[in-house]
Amino acid sequence: MMLKSRASLPDYLTHLQAGGRVSFTRGEALEAVRLSDAAFLKSAARLRRKHMLLSPRHGFYVVVPPQFLSWEAPPPSWYIDDLMRHEGRPYYVGLLKAAELHGATHHAVMEFQVVTDRQLPKIRAGRSYIVFYFRKEMEPVLSAVERRKTDTGSMAVSSVELTCLDLIRYVHGAGGFDAVATVLVDLGEKIDGEKLALIAPHFERATVQRLGYLLDHLGHAAAAEALHRQLFEQSSVPWVKLDPARRKDKIVSTQGEPAEKNARWRVVVQHLPEIDE
Repeated sequence: MMLKSRASLPDYLTHLQAGGRVSFTRGEALEAVRLSDAAFLKSAARLRRKHMLLSPRHGFYVVVPPQFLSWEAPPPSWYIDDLMRHEGRPYYVGLLKAAELHGATHHAVMEFQVVTDRQLPKIRAGRSYIVFYFRKEMEPVLSAVERRKTDTGSMAVSSVELTCLDLIRYVHGAGGFDAVATVLVDLGEKIDGEKLALIAPHFERATVQRLGYLLDHLGHAAAAEALHRQLFEQSSVPWVKLDPARRKDKIVSTQGEPAEKNARWRVVVQHLPEIDE
């Protein structure tokens, strides 16, 4: 994508948008526009002050189209694929954002949530944040990742089944078990039980138990049964709490019986999930 040798950086941004792109690297810009590195950085800084350019990572830039100037950034879906390619990391859009893309409507999505194999700091992208969740081994679940079209290309998104397991695994990032149960009300009928059982072995056993209990509790018997067959092929399944406490939280011990001790999933339910209507 070469421009005339004396074109300016703003001309380059216009040229990119005309071709349906909103992101580029510093190397690409320097190759396309005859500017010194110092002149490029000065011009880029000027555009950033005007909120016409965003730099979510060193050496990676996002053009802010006029219709998004008040937001100071276009939607992350427009550039997440290019950003993660720039980072050199496998990824998929997951958790509540993926649930929204699959049709969940009950829960407002405040973050653009991404799962990848490196612990990355969150990115402020205008008025929103891109938040990264760490998964050490990505390869085993990539078969459950789909491509979704975006206004500028496509992005990787977790399937319904992978989304549901991730919502349990990263439950505090999803707003807690009440919020997850509410999302499962929307997604439950879309779950393919056999697909769910295929990827379940790549999650912690406790995650599978908790999801199975919730699916049964919400009336999604077919998906729950496939998961139950997969899980209880193992010889021994210990009891787990439905709502695990975060390590950093200070736990105050309380007396009293749990709301339920579910023998089918071997899950101790401290309180029954409350669904937002």
